[in-house]
Amino acid sequence: MTEAILLAGGKGTRLRPLTVHTPKPMVPAAGVPFLTHQLARARAAGVEHVVLATSYLAEVFEPHFGDGSELGLHLEYVTEEEPLGTGGAIRNAASRLTCAPGDPVLVFNGDILTGLDIRALVATHRSSGADVSLHLTRVTDPRAYGLVPTDGTGRVQAFLEKPRTPEEIVTDQINAGAYVFRRSVIDAVPAGRPVSVERETFPDLLAAGAHLQGMVDSTYWLDLGTPQAFVRGSADLVLGRAPSPAVPGRCGDRLVLPTATVASDAKLTGGTVVGGGARVGEGARVTGSAILAGAVIEPGAVVTDSLVGARARVGARSVLTGAVVGDGATVGPDNELRDGVRVWCDARIPAGALRFSSDA
Repeated sequence: MTEAILLAGGKGTRLRPLTVHTPKPMVPAAGVPFLTHQLARARAAGVEHVVLATSYLAEVFEPHFGDGSELGLHLEYVTEEEPLGTGGAIRNAASRLTCAPGDPVLVFNGDILTGLDIRALVATHRSSGADVSLHLTRVTDPRAYGLVPTDGTGRVQAFLEKPRTPEEIVTDQINAGAYVFRRSVIDAVPAGRPVSVERETFPDLLAAGAHLQGMVDSTYWLDLGTPQAFVRGSADLVLGRAPSPAVPGRCGDRLVLPTATVASDAKLTGGTVVGGGARVGEGARVTGSAILAGAVIEPGAVVTDSLVGARARVGARSVLTGAVVGDGATVGPDNELRDGVRVWCDARIPAGALRFSSDA
């Protein structure tokens, strides 16, 4: 049995307004809170006990997941009063672990959607005898990430900051945000103060001669930190590109939750999800988008690669492309919203108020 710590304390500032009322791991992706997919994948890999390290809006997790029995898990919750960083959060949650000092502990981030073979990462950790094993993934453009070069046996050689020049790009391997720690290594992290595993714990371990093992697994991997990435992740879950046992229905072009209503001539494609109680009107076209619970898409609206928040309304004939509409907001009829626009929660945009093209 493997125990796990799931880091779910982030504020999700890059995802606002999605995270104004909802912590990032609880924003729905493919019809259920994103965290549900991660917990279900951990359970499928043999994990039985998960400690959730929460901070921002911590009070919403336990009422939803309870003791975890519905997912076949034993869930516990640890709340940080003051944010402690990744390392501090792991150390803080370790008080609830029951395993021995030499046992492996899986640690993963609440904002990464991945097809990682968790069993293989644990097996690599055991067979290599590492102190910490890291999931590494390869990216085409490593400039936005810290780099993790390894030797021929997969042993980590360095943790490099984001490269500023082409010469500094010595590898395309990056830290993908899932780890297996030897329990005793977690217990050695300083308690009660902010600690970053990426900037402090890992470099310090390397400098002290510890064995850090990298396992490259370049299956599906997506950081859901931005609204555009979140919408894509939800669509990929619906389409079956990102594997999850928690998608509430068959994978395909669309996922309509049982209590939603969709007009017979509305067109839903590209991994679109329509949440519980939501309505999509006549002739509407929704592509690659997430329509959250209770939202309304009025007749003739065209919504592409967008997220429409809970109880929000998109007016007739409005066109949204790459937009985020916050919970309870209203976009009146005949508006045109383009890439990157964020309509705040409960905001009201009058009919025909915003356009990028002429009104001809």
